[in-house]
Amino acid sequence: MSAARPSEATLRRLERASGALATQAVARMDDTLPWFRSMPADQRSWVTLVAQAGIASLVDWCRHPGRPPRLTGEVFGAAPRDLVRTVPLKQTVDLIKVTVEVVEDRVAHVAEPGEAEALRLAVLQYSREVAFATAHVYASYAESRGAWDARLEALVVDALVRGERTEELPGRAAALGWATTAPVLVLVGHTAPDVDDLHTAVRRAARTLRAEVLVGVHAEQLVVVLGGVPDLVPVAERVSREFGPGPVVSGPAVDSLAQAADSAAAALAGLRAAVAWPGAPRPVPADDLMAERALDGDPLARTALAERVAGPLQATGGDVLDTVRAVLGSGGNLEASARALFVHPNTVRYRLKRATELTGLSATDPRGAWTLQVALALSALDGGRSLWA
Repeated sequence: MSAARPSEATLRRLERASGALATQAVARMDDTLPWFRSMPADQRSWVTLVAQAGIASLVDWCRHPGRPPRLTGEVFGAAPRDLVRTVPLKQTVDLIKVTVEVVEDRVAHVAEPGEAEALRLAVLQYSREVAFATAHVYASYAESRGAWDARLEALVVDALVRGERTEELPGRAAALGWATTAPVLVLVGHTAPDVDDLHTAVRRAARTLRAEVLVGVHAEQLVVVLGGVPDLVPVAERVSREFGPGPVVSGPAVDSLAQAADSAAAALAGLRAAVAWPGAPRPVPADDLMAERALDGDPLARTALAERVAGPLQATGGDVLDTVRAVLGSGGNLEASARALFVHPNTVRYRLKRATELTGLSATDPRGAWTLQVALALSALDGGRSLWA
């Protein structure tokens, strides 16, 4: 600050005028800033408090020029934290600019004779300090908000991993900006050991395809929740590149985040069982690991195989089921199966087509044959009639 400082008399006059100046500043904001007019009354009152506190802090700063101004607490401490959440930095800069202009316009009326220039210079110097303080407030808020978001995101993902199906989940995710309703799927795998910021890498990969994403790490497992686009398959394929070595499993798509625990359960069960399929694609759908999951003791997979595979085949009667058994027993040889059944090979093909329509599995495909064998074997072990008699 220059040697010519405002006198104590000028500072007392400025102090007495602080309320009127703050009111004038808010009135000018109302006239010149269209977005300010649409603010709720409580937020407008907070702005008035900040403006008045800023002018009072100017007086204190002028009285103690050698002491660093405590702008963050003195000025912005007058407003609730919600104001920082609801008013962007650019708009806050506009508010400060208008307040400074009002004070500058009234300098001649407030200052003692001959001190207008000294007060004007003090206002300009102080406005720079306020600008730095504003940047600090918003940077601190962004940092604390980032830490809070990270904790909230971890809570949401942890709830899904633990199988929670609470109605609070969508609300928590909405606080993170999650607006997706359907579809949603969960992708799981192992963390990449050589990536410094895995969360950022995963988010960047998902958002290149305009998908919404939640990320969590449990022990050495990376759990990713995807949504926001109609087709999540290419998103899962892209995001899977950010995982560490080993299998990556995608759970089935569900209708909402409230149901994502089902997708997570399937994906985690698939990850445990994927060791039994060394050549699995990456990512591999959890439904494609149904046989391995069932053998690993996953009750959901056993139920799914019974309902989707064994049950429909049994419901068709003997011909289709007998044909599937014959083809599986012959290693996929249709001619040998036809001879064993005393039918034409085309009849075998027709019945296999029917079996595929019922189950989504082909007895002539190695993976399909494997899943069919496991499903039928488990059905027999579960107490149904012997399917291999």
